[in-house]
Amino acid sequence: MAEAPLPGSGPRLAFVDALKAVASQLIVLHHLAFYGPMSDHAHSLLPNLVSWLSQEARIAVQAFLVIGGFLAAQSLAPSGVLLAPRPLSLLWRRYLKLVIPYLAAVLLGIACAAIARRLMTHDSLPGLPTLPQVVAHAFLLQSILGYEGLSAGVWYIAIDFQLFALLLGILWLARRLGQGAGRAAFVGALLVGALALASLYHFNRDADWDVWGVYFFGSYALGVLIYWATARKQPIAGWLLLLVVPVVTALLVDYRSRIAVALVVALALGLARCTGFLDSWPRSRLIAGLGKISYSVFLVHFPVCLVVSGLFARFAPPTAGVNLAGMVIAWLASMAAGALFYRLVESRAPVRRRCPAAGFKQKP
Repeated sequence: MAEAPLPGSGPRLAFVDALKAVASQLIVLHHLAFYGPMSDHAHSLLPNLVSWLSQEARIAVQAFLVIGGFLAAQSLAPSGVLLAPRPLSLLWRRYLKLVIPYLAAVLLGIACAAIARRLMTHDSLPGLPTLPQVVAHAFLLQSILGYEGLSAGVWYIAIDFQLFALLLGILWLARRLGQGAGRAAFVGALLVGALALASLYHFNRDADWDVWGVYFFGSYALGVLIYWATARKQPIAGWLLLLVVPVVTALLVDYRSRIAVALVVALALGLARCTGFLDSWPRSRLIAGLGKISYSVFLVHFPVCLVVSGLFARFAPPTAGVNLAGMVIAWLASMAAGALFYRLVESRAPVRRRCPAAGFKQKP
């Protein structure tokens, strides 16, 4: 989930919007199925679907990691060389772009959780917030400091910022070490690849690292490297081989479905770019709209789902059919709330930020 919203980043990419639209819907449905209580009742009606959504659908977050790297490469260093003259200023702008809509959504989440606590008792409800917990969220340190997330997905915002900072730091170092654009691009690709290998073969295999960006950098780097590989005018088969072989080998050493999905998404982006589909396919206003509001949907869907769940827990009968209908209502309400949040908050931020994510207490 993670677009690099920088001035001059160009028009929207239809294929990227489609990936974000599909993945964001899976994330919303995953949280609806995983947290309940409506899914607890609906499970008996569609056990296989609810079980799949509650467990496997969360892997859609890998699409956002890869997209994030792909678009960050496009914005920061389309030719492999960092364009920004003042990286620290850029990092500060990035923080503000992330945090303005994020904090608005956190406040909404606190309010909605308070309403939901009056309607039901369930382990999906976040606890009462404390001042240190809110401050930790504001500085994107909640997971590192051990605080419970105040809404679903807040851990990902912190990871997104760390990944952007890592890539920015690597590109700055490569520019300092390189003599000329060609050497700087080579050094940058080498450093990104080296950290990606460290992530795939070490950090991503140890869950103790999952509060740090290095745990996810392998997937993020796939997006970066596939962008650079497909930017070349010469045949790219050799570059793709250099990208695929280490990842496949990492999967043979320790198979992780999340890494396999990240590789498929990266190759799909590369193929779409090479064939011209990246900008032009699919042509659908609905899909484009869902892709545009995907970050807002990600930010507000869990608070909305909490309130709908509370209303059904308090006033509706505990039957499978009624609660399945409640899940559909919560899903549709999340889309409507996301569109409204985009219009009132995200689109009015200094620079728009569009990137859904996933997670809450559970990480992929």
